[in-house]
Amino acid sequence: TMPIVAEAARRGVEKIYNRIMITHLLMDEAKENRVGGAVGFNCRTGDYHVFRAKAVIVGAGGASHIFKPRSVGEGMGRTWYAPWSSGSAYALPIQVGAKMTQTENRIVLTRFKDGYGPVGARANSFKPAGLVPLVRVNSELGVIMVIAVS
Repeated sequence: TMPIVAEAARRGVEKIYNRIMITHLLMDEAKENRVGGAVGFNCRTGDYHVFRAKAVIVGAGGASHIFKPRSVGEGMGRTWYAPWSSGSAYALPIQVGAKMTQTENRIVLTRFKDGYGPVGARANSFKPAGLVPLVRVNSELGVIMVIAVS
């Protein structure tokens, strides 16, 4: 199904920028308290990108490493939580004072006694390659969507 989804994305109105890591949101100089875009860089080439928009949606997921491990012997490196899911996307709107909603959603995976191991639907598509930052820009609506896919 992935080629079908990728083909539909190519034909869509949005322009998709792969591997762009958004570092800062930009405030609109014309309107007070309004986010007017974002700036980021390509993870592979290092090229900088500046996006302007009427609206910016940050939907990069929750955070998994916000609590300490359950015992002293477990370091942060010994985990089956997503190591890249630090919740750093929360910093984007916080830095500019933007309104945030649904931040109570964080990653909490089930643990069981004396054992580790990914379970459930997420484990069926586990890809150790990690996070791919993605920016979708809809020029007709003037919307930037910052998301992360694995």
